[in-house]
Amino acid sequence: MTEKMGQESAKASRKPRADSLRNREKLLAAAAEIFRDGGPEASLDAVARRAGVGIGTLYRHFPTRDALFEAVYRRDVDQLADLAEELAAAEDPVAALRDWLHRGVDVVATKKGMLATLALATEGKQELFAYTTGRMYAAAGMLLDRAVAAGALRSDVAAEDVLRALVGLCSMRDQPDWRQSVTRLLDIFVDGLKRR
Repeated sequence: MTEKMGQESAKASRKPRADSLRNREKLLAAAAEIFRDGGPEASLDAVARRAGVGIGTLYRHFPTRDALFEAVYRRDVDQLADLAEELAAAEDPVAALRDWLHRGVDVVATKKGMLATLALATEGKQELFAYTTGRMYAAAGMLLDRAVAAGALRSDVAAEDVLRALVGLCSMRDQPDWRQSVTRLLDIFVDGLKRR
């Protein structure tokens, strides 16, 4: 009995295999495309087909539709946070902040068909909310702090203000040409943060 428990414990502590990690990434990329195009009713079978794996593989990684939505959402947040770290090394800190905000608009644009579903999938999940807001505040704060330290932006603006502007402006996403309008308004917002 103890030998069997030891084997189960060893299995649980093993790192995922490389092919399993590849399949997970393929599923996330496929889900992002399928949900964007087909909305929340898009078939999980279609996600598995697009990823080139069986439906059993999908369910091993994501036992429910909500788990898959949540994973897609986390992946987008992680990619935006990682981008902020890359942009923090840019020569122009104001341009870095502007580029990061534009990328945030791109993420919203590609998720237009699934935003309502993502909101439902993440509703009431305090750990997920804390994780994603923490990563986004840290990413925006890093870029903002760097620009303030360089003397390029005013110091009385917080990361929360920047994110509220981004989210608020992206709420226009149901209007025609919203993406161009939001990008232009974000540029005006960033210009308004510059030290005079």
